[in-house]
Amino acid sequence: MSIAYIVLRLSLWSCLTLLVYGCSADPGARPSDQGRAPNNPHEVVVSSELLARLRLGEPEQLPVKVRIPVPARIEVDGSRTVLVGSPVLARVTRLPVVEGERVQRGQVVGILHSTELSAAQQAFLKALATKQLALRALERAQILLDAGVISNAEFHRREVELAEAQAELGGARDQLLNLGMSSAHVERLERTRRIESALEIVAPIDGTLLRRHVTIGQVVEPGDVLFEISDLSSLWLVADVPEQYAGMLFVGQEVEAQVPSLDGRQVRGELSFVAPTVDPPTRTIRVRMNLPNPQGSFKPAMMATMVLERAPATQRVLPSSAVVREGNKEFVFVQRSPNTFVLRPVELGDEVENHRVLLGGVQPGEQVVLDGAFHLNNERRQQQFRSEGA
Repeated sequence: MSIAYIVLRLSLWSCLTLLVYGCSADPGARPSDQGRAPNNPHEVVVSSELLARLRLGEPEQLPVKVRIPVPARIEVDGSRTVLVGSPVLARVTRLPVVEGERVQRGQVVGILHSTELSAAQQAFLKALATKQLALRALERAQILLDAGVISNAEFHRREVELAEAQAELGGARDQLLNLGMSSAHVERLERTRRIESALEIVAPIDGTLLRRHVTIGQVVEPGDVLFEISDLSSLWLVADVPEQYAGMLFVGQEVEAQVPSLDGRQVRGELSFVAPTVDPPTRTIRVRMNLPNPQGSFKPAMMATMVLERAPATQRVLPSSAVVREGNKEFVFVQRSPNTFVLRPVELGDEVENHRVLLGGVQPGEQVVLDGAFHLNNERRQQQFRSEGA
């Protein structure tokens, strides 16, 4: 094999290698594109034109009245609610009032039949007869004493008998009152001498019969609750406040109530009670507000929100126009360089007069897009879309 042939083969092999390498290379590649890192999806580079439309600045320091919403509920006023019980062993014979009906003080709400009451009336009539007999005996003794027929000792014995009879009658009268008879009924019994086994249960206050715990024919014992009656012209708004706010709670503190079921109706009032202890299972403090209800609009068991207000304190705030919402999180744009901004998550509090309280996420001295964040976020999305499609 000649040297010329070998040189020719080497030349052809070199050309073939160069040709293959040239075909495999990307003709559109540029040295500046090689090694470039992927774009940050939360970062946006803006033109001078868009930059001129943005308003930048630091969060402001403003006095903010902190509002703390707490779940609440409407309850009956315990000081205007009574439980009506049975004073005797008896059977329910009539229930003339139904649940939800308004009642007046002294109105009959139930009638019981009681043999115990009959026996007590018999004892009263017996004591009444004994007292009257002792009174007549004393009157006769006075006549005999004046005539010198009996001694002073005999007369004093008659006086003692009358006193004992009066005491027994008083005890029998008290027993009837304890069993639920009114003074008027006792006086009628004393006048007519007719025993009545029916016991009328009357409403002790004006109000609404909320619950009837018995049915006709039911046998009840002393102490059994028959009815629950409440004056609904004034109610309680009750809330359980987390113990972390214990330092701001005091009787007389102004609060606001919102009732969603009444189209978000709002009322203002003062705390009338703050519990002296923390409930261990829930770590909350019970508070309540008196809720006037002259028209009956508020109903017991309605859900509500009690809003507590803390004294104004200086806090950092951002205009609402600076906030961008992505998913369930809130962000703001922070300037990284003159033409570069980064979308950063922040922790925000209540909204106060078109501002949001800034709780965290922005360091002092950092510039935030205060106005124009919406347009800047659209530009960020477009740049991200172009980057993904490239």
